[in-house]
Amino acid sequence: MIELVIDQRARDLGGGFTVGRVLPFAKRRTVGPFVFFDQMGPITLAPGFPRTFDVRPHPHIGLATVTYLFAGALTHRDSTGVHQEIRPGEVNWMVAGRGITHSERLERARRHGATMHGIQAWVALPTEHEETAPAFYHHEGADLPAWNEHGVVGRLLAGEIAGRRAAVKTHSAGACRAIAAAYSERAVFVVQGVVEVGAQALRAGQMAVLTPGQIAPVAAAEPATVMVLGGEPVGERFVFWNFVSSSKARLEQAKDDWRHGRFKLPPGDDQEFTPLPEDGPKGTAGA
Repeated sequence: MIELVIDQRARDLGGGFTVGRVLPFAKRRTVGPFVFFDQMGPITLAPGFPRTFDVRPHPHIGLATVTYLFAGALTHRDSTGVHQEIRPGEVNWMVAGRGITHSERLERARRHGATMHGIQAWVALPTEHEETAPAFYHHEGADLPAWNEHGVVGRLLAGEIAGRRAAVKTHSAGACRAIAAAYSERAVFVVQGVVEVGAQALRAGQMAVLTPGQIAPVAAAEPATVMVLGGEPVGERFVFWNFVSSSKARLEQAKDDWRHGRFKLPPGDDQEFTPLPEDGPKGTAGA
């Protein structure tokens, strides 16, 4: 029923803001099209904390990012001209395609203080869409179907499940709930609380990669929040920093483009940027 359990590992994004990195993992690089999975927080920030906690402008290619918050707020700016704040219960879906840059600022939290808690995942684009035009979509309310069944409160962030479909444009896709075997690769991530998958207990910060072809019952041992993800694999992908591609040569081109300033920076947020890791201080990273 469970193929592998992955514990999140602490990773500093470069300015003191630490996340829990789940994917990629040495024994499991991907789950379906998901090539990256981070938990942000939970962390309580006092007003006036340093700007070094912000994620400075950085580039992406070949993927779509999905950002979802349980608490707090993030201010997103990108090179398509979008300036969008995301709040709890909303989804930011950014398609990098042939190239996009963006920043994520903690502006509201810096003014007022806040508890920050959320998830960011990367979905590798299918080969035929890797070089699509960059785009950004913000979704809230009716775009994200919600339900309450037998003590399970759910919200669909992207894709389709049990006849429900989210409005997010994708390129791939004591209470108990069974996770159907509809997709060849699936995983359950525990955001908070403790759940049991079959006879195995999972605590907050753990991801269980499920055995293909088996229905997996997930039962809450206490009040809990879980995220279910999965889908069909898109084929081999190479990853360097924030770049994802089916071609190693394309990664080298993206590195060269960023190094020589060929990526457009977000309007209004172009006075600083995150250097390529091999060119800048060790530990710098985007998200």
